[in-house]
Amino acid sequence: MNKMTIVFTLMLCMVLALVAGCAQPTAPAAATPAPTTIQTTETTAPPTSVPTTLASTTPGPTDTLSEIWSIQVQVQSNGEAIDPEITTSLRGGKGMNVIPEIDVQVTRSDGVVESDKMVQPLFVGKNIVLAGTTQNSDRAEVWAITPNGDRVKIYDGYVPFRSYN
Repeated sequence: MNKMTIVFTLMLCMVLALVAGCAQPTAPAAATPAPTTIQTTETTAPPTSVPTTLASTTPGPTDTLSEIWSIQVQVQSNGEAIDPEITTSLRGGKGMNVIPEIDVQVTRSDGVVESDKMVQPLFVGKNIVLAGTTQNSDRAEVWAITPNGDRVKIYDGYVPFRSYN
């Protein structure tokens, strides 16, 4: 019975030690300081209006490339109202191997101008996709850079959002 009381006493001490450790009073939480408001007397300049000029959406004249540098491009809209895009595709031509660059610029009906370029190697089906609008007055312009360094406008026209033909 002596062993039994020793085991019981040790168990009781362990339980009391665990309970005493968990029952420690917690320290009171520190109070959050109240926010202070600082008055500033800084003067700001009134906003100035910047005159905006919208890009022209009226197509202009185009030039033709020399017969040995000729290329054909196709410009069309994807016709999707959620994400309207204008795709310019290279359709071929004798100048595909000698024209170093083709520049494309889209002037949307809301006045935003986006541009990109195709560079060598050029191949049939190479394309550029730029954002468009759901209006029928988006304008696309395509320039070919000749081997001499001249910039020749080969396409300038409206890109209809959808065509029902």
